[in-house]
Amino acid sequence: MTTSTTSLSNGGGLDPRALITFANVCEAGTLSGAARQMNVSQPSISLTIGQLEKRLGVTLFERTASGVVLTTEGHALRGRADALKKLIADARRAVDLARNNMTGPLRIGGTPGALVTLLPHALARMEKSHPTFELTVLERTEAELTEMLRKGEIELALVTTQIEPPPAGISEFTVASDPFALVASAQNPFVLENASLADLVDLPWILPHAGGGFRRQIDALFLANEIPTPANVLRCDSLLTTKAILSRTDRVTILPKRIVRPEVAMGELKAVDIADSTFTRHIGVRVAADSALSPLAESFVEAFSATE
Repeated sequence: MTTSTTSLSNGGGLDPRALITFANVCEAGTLSGAARQMNVSQPSISLTIGQLEKRLGVTLFERTASGVVLTTEGHALRGRADALKKLIADARRAVDLARNNMTGPLRIGGTPGALVTLLPHALARMEKSHPTFELTVLERTEAELTEMLRKGEIELALVTTQIEPPPAGISEFTVASDPFALVASAQNPFVLENASLADLVDLPWILPHAGGGFRRQIDALFLANEIPTPANVLRCDSLLTTKAILSRTDRVTILPKRIVRPEVAMGELKAVDIADSTFTRHIGVRVAADSALSPLAESFVEAFSATE
């Protein structure tokens, strides 16, 4: 094992072009598809993959009539190859941006509530110190964000924190907190100040689908008060849609106060405390534990940390 590792390290390592070719074959599903994507001949793709397999001493694909199937070793390599492909594309883009006095690119993902709470304030701070930069913001579920971090598709994920330990290979830190409140239309006649959770359970609700950190916190609230979760529930993961429904119906939900602050100020919604249930949402940033952040991502992390 030691001899093999030393040989690979001192022998020039792996050819990045071969790894990118491998990533393209994985993406296309066939050698011919990768050849068309790269505008080269299929024999050239086959030769490159063969040389890569010889260099590694393993078989990466099982060739079939319908395409290629990754072996165990192929699966192990794919994530690294995809990350390298993205890294090179980002490097090219970074040079193009620098040529125009811009920084980036940076891709950030997040759950709806975390993005609404953290990103606008951080962006306002960033624009004072970084006049021009390229930023892409993606709204996804927590599970999707974790996979995107692992694949290097995003550098930062904004999520609910302090519910459970982060997934393997992911680090998180909390940067802000926000107390929850019962939220309803300003004209909703059934929601009174300091109502108890037991008084509210039979109302028509809007709740996110199960699985996300936000929903797990809401379920824990009902459980802690020994109250069943509401039965009359419209399930919606869109924060924008939830707010619109609340303002036009008698449905209620639980949301962090900061998220609905603009609508409360305009008189569209009201956010009232739940008399017997005080709890707070924590939100923060997740990153891939083994990846170094770009300078622009580090600046955003500092800006997120100053949003309170």
